[in-house]
Amino acid sequence: MSKLSNTVKALINASHASPGYTPSSAGVQTALTKFASDAAEKKVGLPAWVTLSTAVSATLNCPEAMTQIFHLANATPTPNSPRTPAQNAELIREVGLKCISFNGIPRSINTLGAFHSSLPKDVAASLSTKPTRELTPENLEVRKRDGLALWDSVYLGFERKLLDKLAQSHPDLPVHILNGHYSNLLSNPRGADAPAKVGRVLTSLVAIACLRAQTGVGPQVVSHVFGLRKAYENGDARAEGEEPVEGGPWLASEDGNIWLLENVDKLVGVITSGEGTTFAPGLRPKL
Repeated sequence: MSKLSNTVKALINASHASPGYTPSSAGVQTALTKFASDAAEKKVGLPAWVTLSTAVSATLNCPEAMTQIFHLANATPTPNSPRTPAQNAELIREVGLKCISFNGIPRSINTLGAFHSSLPKDVAASLSTKPTRELTPENLEVRKRDGLALWDSVYLGFERKLLDKLAQSHPDLPVHILNGHYSNLLSNPRGADAPAKVGRVLTSLVAIACLRAQTGVGPQVVSHVFGLRKAYENGDARAEGEEPVEGGPWLASEDGNIWLLENVDKLVGVITSGEGTTFAPGLRPKL
């Protein structure tokens, strides 16, 4: 196999291409602590604020912030539903996995790998090693129905019209979105062995946080804000198998929408020291 020349390697690793992780800036710990405190004042529980902040961190390619979220979650009292460090780590990495549907695979590979490496050895050793999303001939049709049901829940009122519109762009676009994402990634894994459940409401929070932090995809942010509202308006947040999300009904309200969007913006600003997203706008010509 041929080797990369020094010129090619230098181009790949050029500073203007931002080839590495986004480092966590000095103010991130303070910002995360304030976010968690403000969430508590608004009666927004730990799973919700951990989900939002983790999705922002994954979008910005900042695993250091994910580790800070983990330690902050462990230090946060949850008397009504005590949580272990392993449970918090499982929640963070389940959110990081679902970020694939909104950010693409590479950032989840990068951030989840670095996050796992940062965990205390006893916590890392206690995490699940059993996959929960294997497709088999027996579960394939069920998982496809799960994905269509989630799609219908998020886009109720426009669900079929939107699929038709996507198919005009490319006939396989709705096929891939439904079967590659909604069916076997975004919908809840089947069975009781899933170590962390990021259900209907938290999945909408993942979507909103990723897309808002990513920038450039306003129509999709609108869709998923409505998707969050529909989870409560149509009862899907309380469906069988769904776990209650503390603060979820308020987050789905007008005031809650404003709060979560503004706080995503604040976290983006602090994590990146005001530079913003490292998606395409992050590629700047050398001066």
